[in-house]
Amino acid sequence: MIDAASSLVDVAFHVCTHLANRGITAVLTGGSAATYYAPDAYQSKDIDFVLEFALTTKAVATAMADAGFSRSGSVYSCPDTILTVDLIEGPIAVGSEIISDYVRVEDKRGVLLTISATDSVRDRLAAFIHWNDRNSLDQAVAVARNNKIDLVVVEAWCRAEGGAQKFEAFKRLLGGQGGTRTLTP
Repeated sequence: MIDAASSLVDVAFHVCTHLANRGITAVLTGGSAATYYAPDAYQSKDIDFVLEFALTTKAVATAMADAGFSRSGSVYSCPDTILTVDLIEGPIAVGSEIISDYVRVEDKRGVLLTISATDSVRDRLAAFIHWNDRNSLDQAVAVARNNKIDLVVVEAWCRAEGGAQKFEAFKRLLGGQGGTRTLTP
């Protein structure tokens, strides 16, 4: 159950659980995943899920109605929260790389599927590399500082995306943590 005091992560668990109960695989991505991994550093205003498989609008709308959400335009909203939900048709990707592995978290709230912390960093860096979005750079740094990430994977991906200089800016902001293969909080 969600209400006006529910956090983004609480609402994400609620929605993901309802979708999973209907056989719909939805993976938390974008700024929403950054909020999951670094809630004290960044709070997204909407919740982004990528649907792993192409589904009919009716199947998704029915599952979202079960969760208390109705479609308005391109997003789903619920009177119990100011947060909106955007369901994007897959595949799940960061930049040009398709992501096939994601994290499954289960607790008393239900189930949440999300991209990994390393993929969240890469996702936020994609916005920095391709659109020069400094806020996304800050989010990438916050996720990296608060979670174990594979810096070698991030660097290789940045180079493949044409973002070698942007990776160096990211690494500088990490400070002394930037020289290690794996970062831990």
